[in-house]
Amino acid sequence: MEKFRYLIVGGGVAGITAAETIRENDPDGTIAVVSDEVHPLYSRVMLSKPNFFLGKIPFDQIWLKGQKWYDEKKITFLGGQTATKIDTANKIISLADGQQINYEKLLIATGVSARQTTIIGANKPGVHYLRTLEDGQGIMEAIKIAKTNTTNAPKAIVVGGGFISFEMADLFKLAGIETTLILRERYFWEPILDKPSGLMIEQVIANAGLKILKETEVTEITGIERVGGVILKNGDPSTSLGMIKLPCNLIMFGIGAVNNIGLAKESGIATNRGILANEYLETNVPEVWTAGDIAEYKDLILDETIQLGSWVNAHAQGQVAGLNMVGKREPFKFVSFYTTQGFGMNIAFVGDPVKPGTATGQAPRTVVIRESLNPTNPVLSSRIQLIVDTLDSGRKELVGATLLNKPAEMGLIAKLIETNVDVSPHLTELADSNFDLRKLLS
Repeated sequence: MEKFRYLIVGGGVAGITAAETIRENDPDGTIAVVSDEVHPLYSRVMLSKPNFFLGKIPFDQIWLKGQKWYDEKKITFLGGQTATKIDTANKIISLADGQQINYEKLLIATGVSARQTTIIGANKPGVHYLRTLEDGQGIMEAIKIAKTNTTNAPKAIVVGGGFISFEMADLFKLAGIETTLILRERYFWEPILDKPSGLMIEQVIANAGLKILKETEVTEITGIERVGGVILKNGDPSTSLGMIKLPCNLIMFGIGAVNNIGLAKESGIATNRGILANEYLETNVPEVWTAGDIAEYKDLILDETIQLGSWVNAHAQGQVAGLNMVGKREPFKFVSFYTTQGFGMNIAFVGDPVKPGTATGQAPRTVVIRESLNPTNPVLSSRIQLIVDTLDSGRKELVGATLLNKPAEMGLIAKLIETNVDVSPHLTELADSNFDLRKLLS
């Protein structure tokens, strides 16, 4: 049985950043990474970006680490391997091929998977999700097939109202494919965004020529050998439309993520939605840490337990987990953010953007709107939701925000969250789009 001082389950950005940090601080300790993907580290973020997706930049730019890097750092990379069991008492990991590995310190960075639909026809060729490199390559190939194998203009359907759906709808449009967006919700990005913000996004999508169908869902995927269309459930039972049929050549589902907590949960490691951890990313089991999208951790800035899925957050957690695995005592303090662009619009989430009444265990929350509207062109409009917590003392602190077309203020808002500025006397000023947020930092 092989033995490693440091064992990392998960070959994504959190796991590999942890391995790199460990090696920088412990030049001799043995390190192994178990990854269910065969590839060395690549950029998941790039998978849905136009320049890569449309072939405008070399494919090789997706690689962030190569096998040579692992060899030089003396990191054993076990790609294409799935961990099936953790014996925390004896510190042994079992793999699907029967191999067992002994460890001294363990990091679980198993991340999340794309949620998949179980409706009729879901297994037909032409149904796509986006999480892995193979997913991205499959979509690129599907676009080529759709353009060459149909006599009519190819049609795509994108299901879901979040980041992946927004980005993929934009990419299909740029690829010259007629696209329809299907939302189960009343408006885009409900409930994280308020309705005016969601409608701003919908307007730029519609102005780009896409169709949006709301308060409905796909109930069946039709077609003989591959996708030929979908049947939709009408969202308004009071109408007589009943089922709606739409033809399409390919379907992209962006309907959320599934937390990969099974391995930890079955091993007696505490879980909730994710793997529970303290501010040092330690689990309830000694010598076991977690990091990345799967970590549900104590946030010292927000003073609450949260789970955030973003590349920058996972990278930062990987660094802190690696430091703590080599014996440092480094708390994780970081204001997470995520940004995306599409249809000429910039969208960003900062901190904890959950509105009042949409999550349990929150302090009382209020929303302050900061906007500048252009009635004729939503791309020239901006709208910010500032999420404010009210503490027991009555003090009010900014904990999160969503920003439409206002990227310049993202860093300032993150700094206000990080420094726990009391915004109680400034709520009216915060709502004024001309008020300089830097004044609050002084």
